[in-house]
Amino acid sequence: MLHRLRAAAHDEDHREPLFDEVECDETYVGGKTKFKHGRKIAQLTRKPSIHDKTPVMGILQRGGTVRAMVVKNHKRVHLHAEIHKHVAPGSTIYTDDLHSYRGLLGYDHHYVDHLTKYVSGRIHTNGLENFWSLLKRCIKGTYVQVTPEHLNAYVAEQVFRYNSRKKLGVSEEKRFSRLLEGTTGKRLTYADLISRQ
Repeated sequence: MLHRLRAAAHDEDHREPLFDEVECDETYVGGKTKFKHGRKIAQLTRKPSIHDKTPVMGILQRGGTVRAMVVKNHKRVHLHAEIHKHVAPGSTIYTDDLHSYRGLLGYDHHYVDHLTKYVSGRIHTNGLENFWSLLKRCIKGTYVQVTPEHLNAYVAEQVFRYNSRKKLGVSEEKRFSRLLEGTTGKRLTYADLISRQ
């Protein structure tokens, strides 16, 4: 039942592109190796790294809404594709110093090197860092474990919560109505749900 509500919260269609000042960042979701079962640790063929986790990319319009999605990896081709899909050309984009963001054509791109500082005037990704903390606290505190196959549904749930918060002028009644409207035309069968695994 909850996965059906998460499917309703997924509002990827009929959205205008983000514009003006936009933050882009990525994070990795997954458990730490030291908390895995001893048998699974023994099966590892190489040293654990951040690449064993699932990458999630986020795009936030300052003072507005966020979009987040699971991506294949943090390489340039995947990150640039999501930016071109969700951000209007000519917008100002703020990122961290990840080299995959370099070479963005059609955007005013600024970045900050987190090795030296986190904020340089208006150049920062603190808005998205806030969203990542909400997402990870919800996964760690409420759901405990999320499989990579279903992670996109949990990310969509948190995006819906963030985008329908009171700060944006959305009341509880409006939030619930918006969730119910999202169920129209969406059907999630048990067969579809378990086929993701």
